Formats: sequence, C-alpha cells, structure tokens
Amino acid sequence: MTALDLLDLDPSLTDEERQIRDVVRHLVDDRVRPHVADWYEEGRVPARELAREFGKLGLLGMHLTGYGCAGASAVAYGLACQELEAGDSGLRSLVSVQGSLAMYAIWRYGSEEQKQRWLPSMATGEAIGCFGLTEPDHGSDPASMATRARRDGDDWLLNGGKMWITNAPVADVAVIWARADEGVRGFAVPMDTPGVTTREIRRKMSLRASVTGEIVLDDVRLPADAQLPGAAGLKAPLSCLTEARYGIVWGSLGAARDCLETTLAYATTRTQFGRPIAGFQLTQAKLADMAVELVKGQLLALHLGRLADAGRLRPDQVSVGKLNNVREALAIARQCRTILGANGVSGEYPVMRHANNLESVLTYEGTSEIHQLVVGQRLTGLSAFA
Repeated sequence: MTALDLLDLDPSLTDEERQIRDVVRHLVDDRVRPHVADWYEEGRVPARELAREFGKLGLLGMHLTGYGCAGASAVAYGLACQELEAGDSGLRSLVSVQGSLAMYAIWRYGSEEQKQRWLPSMATGEAIGCFGLTEPDHGSDPASMATRARRDGDDWLLNGGKMWITNAPVADVAVIWARADEGVRGFAVPMDTPGVTTREIRRKMSLRASVTGEIVLDDVRLPADAQLPGAAGLKAPLSCLTEARYGIVWGSLGAARDCLETTLAYATTRTQFGRPIAGFQLTQAKLADMAVELVKGQLLALHLGRLADAGRLRPDQVSVGKLNNVREALAIARQCRTILGANGVSGEYPVMRHANNLESVLTYEGTSEIHQLVVGQRLTGLSAFA
C-alpha cells in the first residue's frame, strides 16, 4: 500500500491485474521516464519503436480477443492505461488509438479478411493504425461530417479531410468514417493508397510526445472490400469512442497520481521558514483534498471496469467517468503546480507537462460539455444536442 492508496484499494485487484499493472509500470519507469521530458520539449516521440515494445507486452488491443490480442479484462486494460499516462498522456493516446479505436473498429465491424489482414500485425505493433472521424470543421458534431464516400462501379471513391488524428503521420492503416448515400460508413484505408496524404501538426503546446496529423483524401479509390461491413450509421464510430473514453477514465488518473506523488515528495523535502512545506496547514489541506479526489476517481474507474467485465457498462456511465476523472485530474495538476512554486513550471518536474496534456484530454473523445449533455440526457430523458 502506498501513501496515496488511502482506501487500501490494492487488495480489490486480482493477482493478474496487479501483475499487469506492475509490468507496465516497470516499462514506463525503464523506457519512458528517462526520455519523456526530452520528447515533450522536442515535440517528437519514437512511436514505431514504442509500439513494437508495447506489442511485445501485449498492450495493443489487449482487451480484445483473438488475432494475437491478449484478451485481458477491462480492469487490467484500465490499469495499464493508468500506468502509461503516469508516464505521459501521449503514450496512453498511442495505445488507446491503436487498440480502442483502430483495432476495435476492425475487430467489431470488419470482415474476417480485414481482421486477418490487420489485427495480428497491429497487436504486435508492426502496423500502426489511426481513426479518422474528427474533421477541420466538425469536431463535437460528427453527424455533420463533410467527408464523402460514393460508389464508382464496384469501387468506392473517398474525398474529404480529417484533423487532429493521433498516429496519422506514422500510420499504416486508417479507419476512415465518411458519409455515403446509405448513411455513415467506415473504411479500412491503407495509408499508401493513392490520394491519401498526411501532414503532421506542429507547434502543439500539449501532447507534444504524441504524433498528431491531418489526413487529406483526394479521390481515394478503394475496392468494395475496404468497407467495414458491420459498420452502418453513426452508432458505429460512437461505440469506438466509448471504448477509448473508458481508457481515459483510468489514464487521466495516472497523470494526476504522478503529479501528486511528485508533489508529495517535493513538499516533504522542500524547506521554507525552517521546516518542510508539507508541515504547513495550507499545504496539507491541498494534499489531502487532492488525494481524496484521486482515490474517489480510482473507485469510480474500478467500478466502471467491473461493470464492463460483467457486460453491463453503458456509454453514459463512461461519460460520468471521463467527465469527473479528467476534470479532477486537471485540477490536481494545477494545484500541484502551486505547491512546487516556480519549480512547477520547470521541465525537470512532470507537473506542468501533465497539466498541459490534460488540457487536450479534457477536449478529445468528447469535451466536458458533451459529456455533461450526455449525463443531462440520462437524467432528464431530453436531448439538448439539437
């Protein structure tokens, strides 16, 4: 039990869940922490190399079954996300987009041929996937997407663009969502297909240890079997987002925990006015409030994980988790910065990096406002989206 495990949650996990958590924690300590500050400062990350290392541990699509996937529990997957994001939100994003968006879409909605073609190599990290839903003018309103797919003989022609797509510049396959005459459809698009171009988005102030890009589709010709046969309508991509949001429920707490562990160590050794600043009442009040919110978030994540493993998790419950845990994680990061003072803005400590990253996590996979409306609809039975 660590000092931050105020409610002694560790015994609530199975031996296998703890083992998976500890393996990922050791990977982050050994492979990520020595380098992540430099990756963040330089705005680069060895995505392909990390993907292969994550693949060796079975982290890519780990909650899926078959096709080389680990078939782990939802709780184990959540714990892995927590440890990855304790290193950096960009690393958890790499794993989430690969497993919960691109791989899940193919696993859930793809043909057997598509699954055999892509999932085994994606599970090992030899192939990287991305998920093309967000557009330059359509973020929170995917129903208004402008990307179009039209039939041309036996083929499909895709035209449009996607923006803020994690992994796009290094991806081998993109799951692209487009509007056709029949409604929204999904396509597995090899990134070397003529007409597909990508541009890396630079000058980010957040998620700098993550590869983000724009995808342009200019008369991209695809065979009929590129369409995901099980994906019909907007519910398909939204179900993929629910998968990714679940990982964020856990992952955001990893960033918060890392901030709080750093701050607790700092406050107990930093001396002002003749004693450690952790000995002052105001500092202890801040630490206590943050630790309480962290453990409450962990209880929520664990409860949602158990619901998922029982097959009873609803999308609106995932919205509760993302809304609460990301919001509280960001508040913890900001509060930790105040305790570290000027050192809180230094890259020598992870706090400001986590805070900047969490600003993006607050927005992607549904903004806080979107999740408030999801919860509001659950409470009232009335939709406020239109």
